[in-house]
Amino acid sequence: MTALHAVDWLLIAGYFAIVFGIAWWAYLKEKQSQTTTEYFLAGRNLGWWVIGAAVFSSNIGSEHLVGLAGSGATDGVAMAHYELHAWCLLVLAWIMVPFYMRSKVFTMPEFLERRFSPVNRTVLSLISLVAYVLTKLAVGIFAGGVVFAVLIPNVSLTIGSITLDSFWIGSIAVILLTGIYTVMGGMRAVAYTSAIQTVILVIGSACVTIYGLLALAGEGGTIGQGWAALRQWAGSEMFNLWKPLVPEGVTATWAPVKESGRMAWYFNDNYPWIGMLFCAPIIGLWYWCTDQYIVQRVLGAQNEQVARRGSICSAALKLLPVFIFIIPGMIAFALAKSGQNDVLQQTMLDASGNVMRDESQQAFPLLVAQVLPMGIRGVVVAGLLAALMSSLAGAFNASAALFTIDFYSKLRPNTPEKQMVWVGRIATGVMVLIGLAWIPVIKGGKGLYDYLQGIQSYLAPPIFVVFFLGVFSKRLNAKGCLWALIVGFALGLFRLAVDTPVKLFKDNPATPANEAFQYVQGSFFWIVNNMYFQYYSLLIFLICIGVMVVVSHMTNEPAYSKIAGLTYGTLTEEDRKASRATWNKWDVIASAAVLAAILAAYLYFRG
Repeated sequence: MTALHAVDWLLIAGYFAIVFGIAWWAYLKEKQSQTTTEYFLAGRNLGWWVIGAAVFSSNIGSEHLVGLAGSGATDGVAMAHYELHAWCLLVLAWIMVPFYMRSKVFTMPEFLERRFSPVNRTVLSLISLVAYVLTKLAVGIFAGGVVFAVLIPNVSLTIGSITLDSFWIGSIAVILLTGIYTVMGGMRAVAYTSAIQTVILVIGSACVTIYGLLALAGEGGTIGQGWAALRQWAGSEMFNLWKPLVPEGVTATWAPVKESGRMAWYFNDNYPWIGMLFCAPIIGLWYWCTDQYIVQRVLGAQNEQVARRGSICSAALKLLPVFIFIIPGMIAFALAKSGQNDVLQQTMLDASGNVMRDESQQAFPLLVAQVLPMGIRGVVVAGLLAALMSSLAGAFNASAALFTIDFYSKLRPNTPEKQMVWVGRIATGVMVLIGLAWIPVIKGGKGLYDYLQGIQSYLAPPIFVVFFLGVFSKRLNAKGCLWALIVGFALGLFRLAVDTPVKLFKDNPATPANEAFQYVQGSFFWIVNNMYFQYYSLLIFLICIGVMVVVSHMTNEPAYSKIAGLTYGTLTEEDRKASRATWNKWDVIASAAVLAAILAAYLYFRG
C-alpha cells in the first residue's frame, strides 16, 4: 500500500487550518447577533455561488466516495440515473423556490404546517430526524472509517484494554472534527467551508479520473487510450443506463471471501430501466426539492433571485459525479480485471476473477492510494475528508434546526433567541454522540449506495406527494396530507419488515446456503420481497396520490385565505409579477444548458 508522504500531510493540515479558520470567523460573526436566523440560515445572506457549492458539497458525501464508486465497480453506470437528477434542482429553482422564499420558513416541516396543519409538521419533523440519524450520520461515519482504513492502514490506538484500528480512529476523528466546526459556526461555517470543499473535491476527484485513465492506458498512454481500454474491459453492459424490465441472470452465489474461508452471498443486481426512469425522479424530487438537508442552504439566500441562481449552479455541479465517482469505480474494476494493478486485483476480485460487492466499497480510496503521485494524493485525500465532513456537517445542522425550530420552540415559545442558538448547539452535540454510539452497528456494512437508494425509495413517495400536490392544488387539505403520510410510511415500513429477515440471513456468513431464510415461492410475502424496490416505490407513490385526493375531497375545503401565496391557485397578480422580476434570459440559458448536458449523457451511456 502506498503511504502518504510528508508533503501530503502538509496539504491535509493546511486544509484543516482553513476549515477551522472559517469556522472561527463564522462563530465571531454569529456571536455578534446570536439569532436563530444567523445560526441556522447564515442571516439569509448567502451568495448564489456559495449556495450552489454548499448544496453540491453537502450532497457529495460518503455514499458517493464509498458507495457510488463501489457501485461503479460492480454495476457500471446503472446508478448514474440518480446523478443525472440535476434537472430536479431546476424544478427546485423554478417551481418550489418562489413558494419557499415567499413563506420565509426555516424548515420544510414548517412550510408543511403553513400549507396544511401543525400535526403534519410534527409527523414530518420526527420522521426526518430519525432518518438523518440512521442514514446520513451512519453512512458518513462508516465511510470515514473505510477511507482511513485504506489510506492509513497501520495506525492503531490503545486505550486501557481497548485497541482501536484505523477504521475506528478515522470514524471517530471525522465525526468529532465535523461536529466541532458545525457547533462553532452554524450554517455560515457549513456553507462557506462547503464552498471551499467543493473546489478541493472537484479538482481532486478529477485528478483520480485522469490519472486512473492514464494508468489504464499504460506507460506513455493518453487519456483517450485509457478511455478506450476502460470501454474494452468494462464492456458495453457496464456502459448501459437502460437495463431490461425483467433482467435475466439476477442470481445469488454462495462463495468464499478470498482466502479467509468465510462464506458470503454475492449478488448480480440489476436496475430495470422503467423503474429507474419513473422511480428515481420521485426520490430525486423529494431529496432535492423538499428535504431539509438540502433545501436549508437555499433558504439561506438573500432573495428569490439568489436562491434560484444558487439552485441552477448546483444543478450544473451535480453533473460531475458520474465522471468523478462512477467512472473511477469502473477504472478500479478495469485495473483489477486486466491485472495491471496487483493490489486492486487482490482486494476486489475473488478467486474466479469476479468483483466482490463488499470489497468494491474500497474502490475510490484504493485508486487514490495506487495511482496518484505525491502531493496530488494529499489534495485528493483532503477532498475525500472534505466530502465526508461536509455531508456530516449538513446533517448535523439540519438535525439541529429541525429539533430547535420544530420541537423546542413549540414547547417553549417564549425562549430568547440567544438561548435558542445554544439549544441548537447542544442538539448538534447530541447528534455527534448518537453518531459515535452508532459506529458498532454499521461497521462491516456493504453496498452503501444501493442500501440508501432502497431506503429512500420507501421514504420519498409520501413526502414528494404532499409537497408537490400541496403546491399545485389548493383543494387538497390537511386531513388528506396526514393520511397520505401515514399510509405511505406504513407501506414503506412494511416492505422493510418483509425484507429484513431475508437480508439478515443472506448476509450472515455463518448461515449455510441451504438454511438461508426465504419465503415460499409465489406467496404474498415472496412477491413483496422479490419486487424491485423501484417498482414498490412507484406503488407507494400511486397509493399516496389516491389517498390524498380521495380523503381531501371527502372532507371540507381548506381556508384559502390562510394558504394565500402557498399554492398556485392562491397566488395574487402581485406575487406573480414579483417572482417574474427575479429572473432573466441568462437564468433560462443556464438552465437549458444543464438540460442539454443531461440529455447528452443519457444518449452516450447506451452501452
